[in-house]
Amino acid sequence: MSAANSVLTHRRAQILPTVVLLLGAIYCLVPVAWVLVASTKSSGELFSTFTFAPGTGLLDNLRDLFTYGNGLYLRWTANSALYAVAGAAASTLISALAGYAMAKYEFRGRSVLFYAILAGVLVPGMTLAIPQYLLMSELDLVGGYWSVLLPSLISPFGIYLARVYAMASVPDTTMEAARIDGASEYRIFGSIGLPMMVPGMVTIFLLQFVGSWNNFLLPYIMLSDETKFPITVGLYTVLSKGSGQPTLYGIAIVGAAVSVIPLIVLLLTLQRFWRLDLLSGGLKG
Repeated sequence: MSAANSVLTHRRAQILPTVVLLLGAIYCLVPVAWVLVASTKSSGELFSTFTFAPGTGLLDNLRDLFTYGNGLYLRWTANSALYAVAGAAASTLISALAGYAMAKYEFRGRSVLFYAILAGVLVPGMTLAIPQYLLMSELDLVGGYWSVLLPSLISPFGIYLARVYAMASVPDTTMEAARIDGASEYRIFGSIGLPMMVPGMVTIFLLQFVGSWNNFLLPYIMLSDETKFPITVGLYTVLSKGSGQPTLYGIAIVGAAVSVIPLIVLLLTLQRFWRLDLLSGGLKG
C-alpha cells in the first residue's frame, strides 16, 4: 500500500511541472499561430473574420511581399543573413578563443577579466545602443554594414559559455600529451581544443544568429538607407505605413511569417551536433 501511495504521490508531483510547461508552450506558440493564420488573410479578412480562422489571401500576400519596392524584402533578407551569419560566425570564433584561453591558461588578471566579462552579461543590450552609436559615429561608420556587424562581434555570454564548455570538454592531460609530442599551442587549439568544443560553439552560433536575426534597436539607430535594413527594421517601416495603406498590414504579417523559416531550418540542421554531444557523453559515462 505504501508503494502504491508513493507511486501516486510521484505522479501528482509530475503534474504541476507538466502543466507549467504546457502553459509556457501555449504562451509562446499562440503568437506564432496568430502570425501564420493572419498571413493567409487579405486586408479585408484581417479585420472582419475570426482571429484564428484561415483566410484566402496567402498567395496574394506572398506576391505583394516579394514585389514590394521592386523586391525590397529579398534585399532585407540578404542583409539579415549577412548580419546574422557573418556576425555569429565571427562572434563564435572570438568567444571560442577567449573562452579557451581563460579556461586553460594561467595569466595575470584572468579572474578580474572573467568577472568583468561576467558583469557584461548582466548589462542589457539596449543600454549600449547609444554609446555604440556615438562610437561608430566617431569612426565614421554610421550608416554602413560595419556599424551593425562590429558591435555584435563581442558576446560576453558567448565567452562565458565557451569558457565553461572548454573547462568541461578539453582535458588537460590531452593538452599535456600534445605538448610532450612537440605540438605548439596554436596546433593544440586547432587540432584538439576546437574539435572538442564544436557542440558548445554550435550553441553559441545559434544564440548569436537568432539574436542578430531578430535584432531591431541597433540597426534601427545605425541605419538610414532602407536598402541596408534587416528584415526587422524593414517590416517595421512597412507596418508604420499601414495606417495609410491597409494592404501593407498583410505584407508585414506574411513577411514576419516568412522570416521565421530560416530560424527553423537552422535549428533542425544544427540539432544533430547536440545529439552527437549527448551520445558521446552517454558513452563516456
